[in-house]
Amino acid sequence: MAILGGSVSQLPAIRYARASGLRVVVVDGDAQALGFGEADISEVVDFSDVDALVDLARRQAVDGIAAVCSDRAVPAAAAAAERLGLPGIGAAVASKMTDKALMRTELARHGIAQPPFAVVRTLDEALHALGELGAPAVLKPVDSGGQRGVFRVEHARELTDLLPQTLDCSRAGSAMLERFLEGDELNVIAVVRAGDVEILTLSDRLRPPGVGFGVGWIHRFPSSLPPDQLADTAAVAASAVQALGLRDGIAFPQMLVSEGRAQVVEVAARLPAGQMADLVYHAIGVDLIEIALRQALGRPIGDEVVQVRKTRPVAIRFFTAEPGVLPTGRLVAVDGLDDVRDAPDVLDADLYLRLGETIRPVQVDADRRGYVIATGIDADAALAAATEAMRRLDVRTEAAERPDLEALPGASRELPSTNAASWNA
Repeated sequence: MAILGGSVSQLPAIRYARASGLRVVVVDGDAQALGFGEADISEVVDFSDVDALVDLARRQAVDGIAAVCSDRAVPAAAAAAERLGLPGIGAAVASKMTDKALMRTELARHGIAQPPFAVVRTLDEALHALGELGAPAVLKPVDSGGQRGVFRVEHARELTDLLPQTLDCSRAGSAMLERFLEGDELNVIAVVRAGDVEILTLSDRLRPPGVGFGVGWIHRFPSSLPPDQLADTAAVAASAVQALGLRDGIAFPQMLVSEGRAQVVEVAARLPAGQMADLVYHAIGVDLIEIALRQALGRPIGDEVVQVRKTRPVAIRFFTAEPGVLPTGRLVAVDGLDDVRDAPDVLDADLYLRLGETIRPVQVDADRRGYVIATGIDADAALAAATEAMRRLDVRTEAAERPDLEALPGASRELPSTNAASWNA
């Protein structure tokens, strides 16, 4: 089978596929992609080039194409699979679940609750839209992810500088303005089989203050929201997935509960990034990677595969710089990861750091430089365990001071919460 992308996000799926006895072809436009060293066969191909992907799949006799942890891979995988007669979600569905303008329009057609929005391509359009929506608003590309080009707009004059940056992150040259809504964000994970949407987990998605306001730096399960709001969120999320036409696949709705009302921020149709597959596995014992690969190969997903095997509180906290625990500057030394992993109640931890690179304050998803996954008697205790374990890491940079961990926000729900996020992740 072919797995699109060879970055650190795709490594678990590549390893799982090979351990399952599959012959794995990894496709990435980066000749230095980490996944190439894990694959049976690697090809340097821009996986957004559907013609090249189809040619590769035919040469390698591929019987399944998996888009893993990358929105950009979803339309290419769906289009190539459709042309080759392989299992897939279909090109039309893939477009609606990766182009935010199409997604919003389709959700609106079905009456699904979502923040008011407008699609813009020029400054005049953006100024008019901001006047209609009101400030503050969220500006984002229609077809990018990882928080690239995502800004909170407070004043019309900001659009002169911000809109070109956002448009530069869009392959289609389009952006969206959405009304900024205060509220609580949740990540929803669902498995769709023959059009039936089965909700697996709803978890809190917390974010830092400042320019990185769209980055999910803490995940907590179970959510702290009351049962009635969780039930409403699950129902709206399932309706959104069905409205977008997904029949078989993993669905990743990102939801916002504002003034007690659940609304859709966006919905992805892929194995999620941001360690969400780890959260599901550690929290309820369901393996999303197994499900994603089975679906890419057209293999059945029996009830036993999605059955909850356990339920326990889980928190994931990401290593980030300001306002997180990492110092900024050029990395000169790092030690203590084994100590972090050995800390009480820690289930897993890892780092994405290389000596000589520069650590900067968190602004986009790529500024998350590792993670700690922990458990506890409840979600708050799990988060406290993850935060305490982070103290054991020793990271040294040139001309930078380590921030005071005690002063960090993030362990409470009083972090700013908005509909800002734009997925890879």
